[in-house]
Amino acid sequence: MAYDYDLLVIGAGSGGVRAARMAATYGAKVAIIEEFRVGGTCVIRGCVPKKLYVYASRFSDQFDLAPSFGWQVDASFDWPTLVANKEKEITRLELAYTANLEKPGVEIIKDRAVVTGPNSLRLMSSGRELSAERLLIATGSHPYIPDIPGAEFGITSNEAFDLPVLPKTILIEGGGYIAVEFATIFAGLGVDTTLIYRGDCILRGFDDDMRRALEASLTDRGVRTIYQTTIASLANAGDRVQATFSDGVTAPFDIVMFATGRRANTHGLGLETAGVKLKDNGSIEVDAFSQTSAPSVYAVGDVTGRAQLTPVAIREGWYFAETVYNNNPQKVDYSLIPTAVFSEPEIGVVGLTETDAAAQGDIDIYVARFRPMQNTLSTRTERMVIKLITEKDEGKVLGVHIFGPSAGEMIQLVGVAVAMGATKKDLDRTIALHPTAAEELVTFKSPSYTYRNGSRVG
Repeated sequence: MAYDYDLLVIGAGSGGVRAARMAATYGAKVAIIEEFRVGGTCVIRGCVPKKLYVYASRFSDQFDLAPSFGWQVDASFDWPTLVANKEKEITRLELAYTANLEKPGVEIIKDRAVVTGPNSLRLMSSGRELSAERLLIATGSHPYIPDIPGAEFGITSNEAFDLPVLPKTILIEGGGYIAVEFATIFAGLGVDTTLIYRGDCILRGFDDDMRRALEASLTDRGVRTIYQTTIASLANAGDRVQATFSDGVTAPFDIVMFATGRRANTHGLGLETAGVKLKDNGSIEVDAFSQTSAPSVYAVGDVTGRAQLTPVAIREGWYFAETVYNNNPQKVDYSLIPTAVFSEPEIGVVGLTETDAAAQGDIDIYVARFRPMQNTLSTRTERMVIKLITEKDEGKVLGVHIFGPSAGEMIQLVGVAVAMGATKKDLDRTIALHPTAAEELVTFKSPSYTYRNGSRVG
């Protein structure tokens, strides 16, 4: 059967762009359909603008430290300037993504696509029907908004980047990395910030030492945390939003933001017409090669619900193209994914938490807590935490957890060693670079405590 294309990709985010570009490089005739902007969540309203805003929020900390180094600073902040410069940068990146697609010959179609069968789709604006030997779904995810009265008065991370004015007060619901990162951003920009979370501590799933260290840091920066509570309803209160909590307390805020997780963009895509199975949470079920229950349909990125991280989506898109169009079958290894929380300070993580590692056998734990060097001339007491988890007797490194300045950069590099199977003895052979915070990873002399037969010792 003759098709219009070898591959039709729905969604021009990180995963879709990489898959389309690589498939075209290998000779496939490819079109990518995007209804919004090329670049997806990460570039347009996720990782990139978030990191830019994190940088902006950190200047207040640097200004506070400046007098201890002999500097006198008189600074003011202008929100519209940040928003405008952010927009300029993501427009530049969108053009770069577009050029990278066009160079190998990928056709970019600005429209909304709905699947009409295992080898076809319809463009909703133009009404055109297109066919392909294969379809790739890379539609990403969207912020979840709780089903509560007045939810329409709240915003999500999508809208937070482009608020017309910087609010004086904000309430953020959630305890994951998006919630704590935006709490860091707004607090650093001088906004009175409150974080409300249904759990008993932020960052569920992270190592407890990292969670508690960041919790204390947020408190030091003036962020109020309300635990084991949720927002029951929102109401219009003139130019403010009245929030009613699950415990009956009410309070007004300029802005209320939901950071309560994300859901796959599968609704209304027509996937049922192709026989594509979905999981209970609405994400697409795929095998190790990103193939769905319909042999001609594949899916990568957030829409599969595997690991909602941009580098993972990129790797999935790359490996899809390698497998299908380069006769080089590749599976993504999800067991060791370095990740960072761009809070203030940052958290960088690779490998197992203490709890998970202890459940697998005998382990040694090494922990260092110290003031970062940049704080030592000031009265700031915040401490950095570096935690190393290894198999017993200087064995294989199972996990590395860092809380402090530049933790994300450090964890990317140490992640290489962990992925190669480094042991504690390998770290010991490495000469320390002094004076740095990262040197603590190669200068641990003896365990802070151990786990033997499932019990903590020391």
